[in-house]
Amino acid sequence: MAVNVGILGFAHGHVNSYLDKWKAQPEMGVAAVAGWDHNAQRLKDAAAKFGLKPYETAEALLADRAVQAVVIPVETSMHADMVELAAAAGKAIVVQKPLALTMAQGRRIVAAVNKYRVPFTMAWQMRVDEQNNIMKDMIKTEALGKVLTVRRRHGLSTHLGDWFVNAWHNVPEYNRDIWADDSAHPIDWINDLFGAPESVTAELVTLATDKIPNNNGIAIFRYPGGPLVEVCCSFTCVAAVCDTEIICERGVIIHNFGDAPSCNNKPKDESGLKWFSEPEKKWIYSATPSPGSHGERIAALAAPLADFLNGKRGPVCTAEEALLSLRMVLATYVSNSEGRRVKLDDPAIDLL
Repeated sequence: MAVNVGILGFAHGHVNSYLDKWKAQPEMGVAAVAGWDHNAQRLKDAAAKFGLKPYETAEALLADRAVQAVVIPVETSMHADMVELAAAAGKAIVVQKPLALTMAQGRRIVAAVNKYRVPFTMAWQMRVDEQNNIMKDMIKTEALGKVLTVRRRHGLSTHLGDWFVNAWHNVPEYNRDIWADDSAHPIDWINDLFGAPESVTAELVTLATDKIPNNNGIAIFRYPGGPLVEVCCSFTCVAAVCDTEIICERGVIIHNFGDAPSCNNKPKDESGLKWFSEPEKKWIYSATPSPGSHGERIAALAAPLADFLNGKRGPVCTAEEALLSLRMVLATYVSNSEGRRVKLDDPAIDLL
């Protein structure tokens, strides 16, 4: 018996990939049956495309006892409201990234999940990516010795286009800006690998077009005794190759094609994941292939989410973990605006 799922908003386009997969592969055990969106046209289009019963209000959808779980891809500023409603209704919850815009909103989500004891997960594709998890295992087991430095590059090219200027991502009512929205991916991955850093230093800038603020940035996460971790994001990037470089005591790990500009423009002669072992004096190439496109990587999250909704696995990311990732992202804003290194317990983070 499939889990009946309702969709609360269709702002985040990633949800379309999950819906396509669940519809094409009913053996995953998820049936999307209902939808709501404050944008009437978006709701009409999605209901027609995916065969969903449209609801005029989120409350009406949540009152439907046939709906057992919800995915929340509504605009980020509305995540806390939707989670509180869904948790009170006893629904299992999947939230699209990032968790929220502020720490206050994020704490509301954590409180609602804990109060009503509902299953909850964030939808982070980087946490389930096979090559990412190979790197994670190598780091945890110190396969090449202690990790000294990490650089993760993440980007998009869409923000060079005029069409994106009018996207909801650039509306302050709905979203902080593209850095908050998308740097959250690699920053959450760093959280998954190493947890809370000691401090954060960042520079955020608007380049190429002033219509999309904070479209390039670099953040440095300092961990006591190492590693030193850099997250570099450009949302005006048309192509790339190496997205991850992990320097270890006895070798180096190189990952390619981990984001849209690199995965969608793969050179044929580049390996997706390789590492150099100093003891063995050679490069070793992973047999795990890279996704055919970044869209394929996003769609690959459909299966882990289905397993979560069917009780076959735990959350991809808990609400508490997501709250820490949000705090790490917001610390970059404090550092950038005040020109200083910011500790994770800095009260300025809570004032954003």
